[in-house]
Amino acid sequence: MRYYNWKTELLRIVMPLAAASLLAVTLDLGAWPVLLVTAAVCAWLLWQLQRLSDWLYRGAGAEPPEAIGMWGQVFDTIYGMQKQAAGDRDQLQAIIDYLRSSFASMSDAVVMLDRYGSIEWCNDAAMDLLGLRREDDSGLQLLNLLRSPDFVAYYEAEKYVAPFDMPSPINADIRLSISISFFAEGNRLLFARDVTRTHQLEKMRKDFVANVSHELRTPLTVINGYLETFAEHGGDNPRWDRAIDQMLRQSRRMHHLIQDLMQLSRLESLPQANEQELIHLRPLMEMVRDEVISAAQGQRQIDIECDDSMALKGQAAEIRSALSNLAVNAARYTGEGDRICLRWYQNDSHAVLEVEDSGIGIEPQYIPRLTERFYRVDDSRSLDTGGTGLGLAIVKHVLLRHRAEMKIHSQPGVGSTFSCVFPPSLIAKV
Repeated sequence: MRYYNWKTELLRIVMPLAAASLLAVTLDLGAWPVLLVTAAVCAWLLWQLQRLSDWLYRGAGAEPPEAIGMWGQVFDTIYGMQKQAAGDRDQLQAIIDYLRSSFASMSDAVVMLDRYGSIEWCNDAAMDLLGLRREDDSGLQLLNLLRSPDFVAYYEAEKYVAPFDMPSPINADIRLSISISFFAEGNRLLFARDVTRTHQLEKMRKDFVANVSHELRTPLTVINGYLETFAEHGGDNPRWDRAIDQMLRQSRRMHHLIQDLMQLSRLESLPQANEQELIHLRPLMEMVRDEVISAAQGQRQIDIECDDSMALKGQAAEIRSALSNLAVNAARYTGEGDRICLRWYQNDSHAVLEVEDSGIGIEPQYIPRLTERFYRVDDSRSLDTGGTGLGLAIVKHVLLRHRAEMKIHSQPGVGSTFSCVFPPSLIAKV
C-alpha cells in the first residue's frame, strides 16, 4: 500500500487553488473562482470528516468508506487497528474464559473482586463454602455478605502475607483458610480452602500431647522419687550406684521434657497474652542471670544492659520463661569464660529483648529450623547439653502470643544473638 504524507495532501489542495487563481487572472474574473474552489475544497474535507464520523459511529466491524490520499490511508489504518484490537480482545476473552473454567473446577472457593471490593465473579465452591450466589451477588460488596468482624478487619488491613482462618458463614463446623492477593489495578483475588480436617488433626495432636504429658507426670514423679531415695542412701555395689545415677539423670531429663510439652500445649491453647500486667525487665533479667550462673558448668560472664525508662506489657511468667530458655540455651553452647549479655533496649519504635553470647555460633543453613520442636543442629552435641529441644519452640509461641517476632543472627566461631522484637503497643514508659 502506498504511503501518503502531508505534502501529497497539500499538493492536492493547492493545485485547484492555483488553477482557479490562474483562471481568474486570465479572464479577469476577480476573486470569485478562488473563493468557489476554496469552498469546494472545504466542503470536500468536511464530507470526508463526516464519513469518518459516521463510520466510527457504526462501530467496529463495518467496512471503511472508499477514499483517496491520506483520508483513505486514515480509514485503512483505523480499520486495521480495529481488527487487531478485536483479535486481542478475543484472545483476552479466551484467556479469561479458560481461567474461569479452571477456577470453576477447583474445590477451593475463588472470588474475583474489583478495586472497590465488589464481586465480579465466583465459582461453585464459593457458593458451597461462603454462601455466595454467582448471579444474584455479582456487583455487590463482599463485606456486605461476609460480615464477620475479624474477616472485615483482615480484609481492610490489606496485609495479606499470612492466610486468615475463620468458620464458614453457612456452617460453623467448617474451618476455612482465606488468602487474598492483589492483581491488575487494585483488583483482588480471594481463595478459601476447607481446612477442617487439618484443623481437627491439629486439635487432636495438641490434645494428645497435653493428655499424655499430664498422664506421664504422676508416674514419673513417683519413679523419680524412688530413684532419688536410692541414690541418696547408696549401696555396696558401685555398679548399681552408677546405674541408679544414670536412671535418675534420664528421669529428670524426661521430667523436664514433660514440663516443656505441657507448657507448649498451654501456650498453644490460649489465643493471646493478657496485656494488663506491667513487666519491669531488670528484676526479671537479674533472676534469670542467677539461674544461669547456678545451673551452668563453669564460670560465665553474664552482663545486663537494661533501659529502665520503659517496661513491657504482657504476661510476666511467659516472658520470664522465654528469656530463661534463651539464656540457658546460650549457657549450653558457650564455654567457661565466655560472655553472655542480657539486653533490653528500644530500636526505632520497637522494644527488643536480646540474648547475645560469644559461643560456638550456628551455621546459616540451620537457623530457619531452630524453632521447630525437637530439632537438633548436631545430635551428638545436643545430647551432651541435656536440652529437651523445645526451648526455642516455647520462645516462639510466647512471642506469637505477644504479637512479637524473633530474629536470629549468628556466626560460627563468633557467637549468636537472639532478639525478641516487641511492637510499640506493648511498650510502657516508666
